[in-house]
Amino acid sequence: MAFEKVRPRKVTAIAAEQIVEAIQRGDYPVGSKLPSEFELAEQMGVSRPSIREALSALQAMEIVESRPGSGNFVLCLPSSAEEDDTLHLIESEAGCREVMDARQTLEPPVAALVAANHTSAILDSLRETLARMSAHAERDDFESYFDADKAFHVTLAEAAGNPLVTAALSPLVGTMEQKVYREFTRHYYLKNVSDLRLVVGLHEEILDAIASGDAETAFAKMVEHWTRMRAIWEA
Repeated sequence: MAFEKVRPRKVTAIAAEQIVEAIQRGDYPVGSKLPSEFELAEQMGVSRPSIREALSALQAMEIVESRPGSGNFVLCLPSSAEEDDTLHLIESEAGCREVMDARQTLEPPVAALVAANHTSAILDSLRETLARMSAHAERDDFESYFDADKAFHVTLAEAAGNPLVTAALSPLVGTMEQKVYREFTRHYYLKNVSDLRLVVGLHEEILDAIASGDAETAFAKMVEHWTRMRAIWEA
């Protein structure tokens, strides 16, 4: 066979590939600091969100480490196999922007639907999950917090009372398990206790609106949640 199939590539994958190649060339030895997101974006001619997603993939593969307030540092000299694994990870997962756009479109009306049709059992389940989120946030335990956060949104999807709505939303909530999305959330959206507390507060407002049967406010607060995350992504 003389030719290979031509496939479109994500900008994020190309950016990650360039960073890996620079590390492999020795431009950035193990332990050294990478250029800032702004510098990387400017040099490659891509957006900062694309750079953030590329760095999140490299963090997930433990090639790069993010140090709050200091920047991103090289953890290891990646092999060709690790480079391939990183690019496969990016290409095989939904982009962070795609996840946020989809969830901002679908979750606010679901929150409104649950507010209009909730039961005491649903409220009890949401309150229990929110209590776990709050406790994990105070301990700055991102992994446990993230699992509880996912459980909160899974409960909302299941509480919609419409199997088609649940079937559409549940796989989308499941994207929280994607490695790149999880690393982005850890390093940009929920990077410290203050961020965790703020997002717990947003979930509390969503739950208060649902408990009071206020569908309009439940919708608005869910929009606020995703608008804040989008703003951090685009900053």
